[in-house]
Amino acid sequence: MPPSSRPKPPAPGHGRPSQRRRTRKAIVEAATELVASGETPSVDEVARAADVSRRTVYLHFPTLDQLLIDATVGALSNAGVDAALAREAGSDDPRSRVEALAGTMLDLAPATLPLGRQLIRLTVADPRPLAEPTPRRGYRRIQWIERALEPVREQLDQEQFERLVSALALVIGWEAMIVLRDIRGLDPGEEKRTTIWAARALLDAMLSEASDNS
Repeated sequence: MPPSSRPKPPAPGHGRPSQRRRTRKAIVEAATELVASGETPSVDEVARAADVSRRTVYLHFPTLDQLLIDATVGALSNAGVDAALAREAGSDDPRSRVEALAGTMLDLAPATLPLGRQLIRLTVADPRPLAEPTPRRGYRRIQWIERALEPVREQLDQEQFERLVSALALVIGWEAMIVLRDIRGLDPGEEKRTTIWAARALLDAMLSEASDNS
């Protein structure tokens, strides 16, 4: 999207959390577009493309490395995950949708996990208070999980839906991959079977809870 046509988001620290999330999203999308075009953008270039100030960029991303890694991961993973979820869009089976998401993220791991390890290192060392309202990483994962769970949204109350999203975020993503590879020493096939089994178990447990409460 050209900078002139991109809606100008509010600076973080002002307005609702959803506004802050939109600001971060605009910054990451601008950086992702620049990275995907073969550039290594500066903070100034990202700020211009997102139509925000340098200060706003730094409030969301304390270092340029963190922003560029995040943007590179987006460029590598968005197309693959979006395609997998699009293939499942006509399915009302939440299990197949969650399995497609988990499997695709594991398939992308050779390209994305090394960057994910770097991003985890940078965000764990982030000096900002933990109460900072903007997530330091993982926001794409949450959006993808919510899309995968769309068929069951009406079956769950808000607390159940949010709890299921949080639980799935524990087993789908870089942190879980690191545990299964570094601590458990699983090969890729075992890793995929374990991840999908765990995701399915969490989904089935929540659906059972919702059924018992209805």
